[in-house]
Amino acid sequence: MQRRERTRHLIELGGLVQKAGLVDLTADDRATIYGALLELVGCARGDDAGDVVALWKRRGKRAFDSEAGGKETLA
Repeated sequence: MQRRERTRHLIELGGLVQKAGLVDLTADDRATIYGALLELVGCARGDDAGDVVALWKRRGKRAFDSEAGGKETLA
């Protein structure tokens, strides 16, 4: 059961990568996508990490809310 839950979680995370536009932006180049994600982690570990993560959370929530309302969002 845990394996199934983990698989579902990983699929959902992959969906977020797709939804954010990274797949199209990078022409589905996995090394580029991975590098971009590593860059995000580097930013989140900087001196202003709390502010950076809070900004990402606000943007994500707005995008989800807008999507739920039937509006198209820009990344």
